[in-house]
Amino acid sequence: MKKAITLIFALLAFFSMKAQESHSYQFTLEDCLRFAVANSYERRSMELTGQSLETTYEQSKQQRLPSVSASVGQNISNNENGWSTSGSVGVGSSVTIYQGGNINNTIEQNRLNMERNTVQLQRYDNQLATQILQSFLTILGNQELIKYQQEVLNTSREQLKQGQARHRLGTILESDLLLLESQYYSDSNNVVDTRINIENNLLDLKVLLSMNPTDDLEIISPNTDNLDALKESLPTEEEAINLAMEYMPDLRISDYDIRLAEKSVDMARGNYFPSISANANVGMGMLSLDGNGNLKWYGTPTESAGISMSIPIYSRGQTKANVKKSRIALEQAQLDYEQSTLSVRQTVVQAYRNVVSAFNAYKVSQVKENAYSKSFNAYNMQYQYGSITTVELLQQQNNYLNALNSYIQNKYSLLMKRKILDIYMGKAIEL
Repeated sequence: MKKAITLIFALLAFFSMKAQESHSYQFTLEDCLRFAVANSYERRSMELTGQSLETTYEQSKQQRLPSVSASVGQNISNNENGWSTSGSVGVGSSVTIYQGGNINNTIEQNRLNMERNTVQLQRYDNQLATQILQSFLTILGNQELIKYQQEVLNTSREQLKQGQARHRLGTILESDLLLLESQYYSDSNNVVDTRINIENNLLDLKVLLSMNPTDDLEIISPNTDNLDALKESLPTEEEAINLAMEYMPDLRISDYDIRLAEKSVDMARGNYFPSISANANVGMGMLSLDGNGNLKWYGTPTESAGISMSIPIYSRGQTKANVKKSRIALEQAQLDYEQSTLSVRQTVVQAYRNVVSAFNAYKVSQVKENAYSKSFNAYNMQYQYGSITTVELLQQQNNYLNALNSYIQNKYSLLMKRKILDIYMGKAIEL
């Protein structure tokens, strides 16, 4: 008995702890995007990389300054006078005056790497926003669908009750009753499947948000009544292309790759030139401890300064090969930029035309859904009065369900494609 009580208390403590760890959220799309940016592990890793690149850049700027070091030495010796110690102190400094421009080129290269990482972060944000948008709209679509499915299920339940009553009175055949039962269970299964889909969609969204899967997440639906405004606010195709060409991180990353490749060429060519450095040293003499324990200075302070030059004469073709390879890399970066330019134009044109096509499909399915909804309601009334057969009723009901599914899919497909185009043009995502 004591073991059972202990186990119960342990389970209660466990579930209490789990409840404390879980949180509840009510998020709009904008909330989802902010939460993801703040909690994405991959994004935080990219930010740390940016901090490291910034540190490298700041340190490289210090290479223009001289280095200063001090030296201290201490010796112990034994001779005919006994043990003695001696020490020396000195200070030295050196500075690179010229190194084929490599110091400046390294600084510029590190700056470009730092800025490139910032643009990479923007590209990651765009990719993450697109994934969250798709997941969010999928949930909205299923949430809207289940409302209509529940209404249809309620209608099927009433139809089944009426069918059972009419079968007892002998006004319909058993086959008609079985059809009504089959339709009711089919509609029930549709509701269950959609609920499961919603839960799975929410779990997928939590993954994108880097959210604890045990947290409760409720999606706040935006107002989607006036989708005609999506078409009215659509710029021309050429305007969309121009905005994307100015904003798309892919193009800016390719541009940075070209500039980095140019610096690599300059650095490789810098090895053809001599390097010049200057140095200066100050010696303080020697401090010695004789056998009698007396400290004495020996020698006099010394000062020296000089300039040295290192001239490359023959590097077994290494410098020439490095210059050639860096120029090849530059040509490759330029080709990649041209390919990225073409790819961006193609992507934006396709996205733009997808929006136009999606809007037309949405308008057609909207009219069709409205027509089949009214037709189904009329057929349902006729069936209650015995004017039509069960087969005719269920056929019309299935037509309505198909039209409804098409309408909801086209509705949220239009929203998604329009907002993806906004992402390409650098506009904030709002629903």
